[in-house]
Amino acid sequence: MYPQNLHTHGVLCDGKDDYESTVRRALELGFSAIGFSGHSYMPYSPAYGMSKKKTAQYRALVNGLKEKYRGRIDVFCGIEFDMYSDDDLCGYDYVIGSLHYFKRGDRYIGFDRNAEQVQAVIDEEFGGDGMKYAQAYYEELCHLPEYGKMDIVGHFDLITKHSDTHRFFDENSPQYRAWALEAVHTLAETIRVFEVNTGAIARGYRRTPYPAPFILKEIRELGCGVVIGSDCHDNRYLDCRFQESLELIRACGFREVLTLTPRGFTAAPLD
Repeated sequence: MYPQNLHTHGVLCDGKDDYESTVRRALELGFSAIGFSGHSYMPYSPAYGMSKKKTAQYRALVNGLKEKYRGRIDVFCGIEFDMYSDDDLCGYDYVIGSLHYFKRGDRYIGFDRNAEQVQAVIDEEFGGDGMKYAQAYYEELCHLPEYGKMDIVGHFDLITKHSDTHRFFDENSPQYRAWALEAVHTLAETIRVFEVNTGAIARGYRRTPYPAPFILKEIRELGCGVVIGSDCHDNRYLDCRFQESLELIRACGFREVLTLTPRGFTAAPLD
């Protein structure tokens, strides 16, 4: 069993559950740790990110749970930092770096949306060309480390969220793979941990985790590590498809998976 989840949202951003109930759910599952990763303050996306006031509340609340449950389960206070966020990354136990918006001048264009809205972004911003959309995503993602020190790359190939039902671009084309792998190489220079993310499965969009196997194999070749995260917005799915994710990681050649401890990331053998 994979013993923790580090990608967890709660009621102060766009999650369904209060934080203590999620800690209790983690204990029920036999987890050794639970990490919260509230969405960072995004003035261009107030519906999804925490306000600065809520961010302070979040940190105080999670750190309080850390003390309350000390000795029973490790509680970590992290943040999911969107690339263009206006947020201070100091004082967190870990930072998940993600990209959910394109920036075009003063405009922020969200693409982590339903399929119809994604198609509208492709039509309006990329002249209907899904390959240009994919290229723009990976090229923009390469700049993530410029915005702060990140510990984990979240849902690396997020733009494949609807690939089970919609063909916005050709994931098997050599050009697509070249853009994706270039981004892996660029990020791996400074961020050495990538997330295997099951959140789209829990929400009914995908049948398999992010990222694609060819990406995971490249991550392994570069000597980077992986963690598993359910991108939890509903604690009923706190451990969504973790066993399947372990099998995927093993099939891609990994011999160990990382977990976070109070001393940092620790490798656990898969065999």
